[in-house]
Amino acid sequence: GAFSPPQYLRSTQFVAGAMVFFVGMGINIHSDAVLRNLRTGTSKEYHIPRGGMFEYVSAANYFGELVEWTGWAIACGGAPGWVFVLNTFANLAPRARQHHAWYQAKFGDKYPQSRAAILPF
Repeated sequence: GAFSPPQYLRSTQFVAGAMVFFVGMGINIHSDAVLRNLRTGTSKEYHIPRGGMFEYVSAANYFGELVEWTGWAIACGGAPGWVFVLNTFANLAPRARQHHAWYQAKFGDKYPQSRAAILPF
């Protein structure tokens, strides 16, 4: 049959992609809140982020963004969405590695050794 946008919005592909997108959005929002709340008042002291995906990766906000765009690529289908995900990863992964190395240097043995930079596996 002919392509029908309302029908596509009920497709398994679109619904699954939207669900992945919103999980990523939740991770991203939570991670940003954790980072915002690390410092209180006028304190300039650095702290180790804890909770949520920060238990697994140093750049939990970047991981959440990758999950978001992966969901978008699934929902949209086709090569352009996946190219966007790969470009996003190529942009965020080096930054995540830099953050990870900084945390390790700053906190030494106090920093959780089991944490990865951006991908929790």
